[in-house]
Amino acid sequence: MTTPAVSSRDLPHPAREEIRLEAVLHALSDPMRLRIVRELAAERDELSCSYFDLPVTKSTTTHHFRVLREAGVIRQVYRGTAKMNGLRRGDLDDLFPGLVDALLGAATRQAARLGG
Repeated sequence: MTTPAVSSRDLPHPAREEIRLEAVLHALSDPMRLRIVRELAAERDELSCSYFDLPVTKSTTTHHFRVLREAGVIRQVYRGTAKMNGLRRGDLDDLFPGLVDALLGAATRQAARLGG
């Protein structure tokens, strides 16, 4: 049996068993990346990179998405010319039960406390 050819547009993601807690926590330690994850969790659907209105340059935005993808927090796929992003909620919940809910809850409380 032959393996299907990998598209040059396929993006590398860690397998579920390769996702490490310290990488996830590092990825979520940045306010912009946490903001991206909060928006993905709220929408519960894939969102294109252009959906996010972040107060940083395009190259910095690309960096934030790459860090999240490489940590296993999000999955990115191309749909036509759009790069779509989805939260790997199932994988994260299976590996670290309650972590995503706790982090999102804490981030929401912090935003309310800080007026953001």
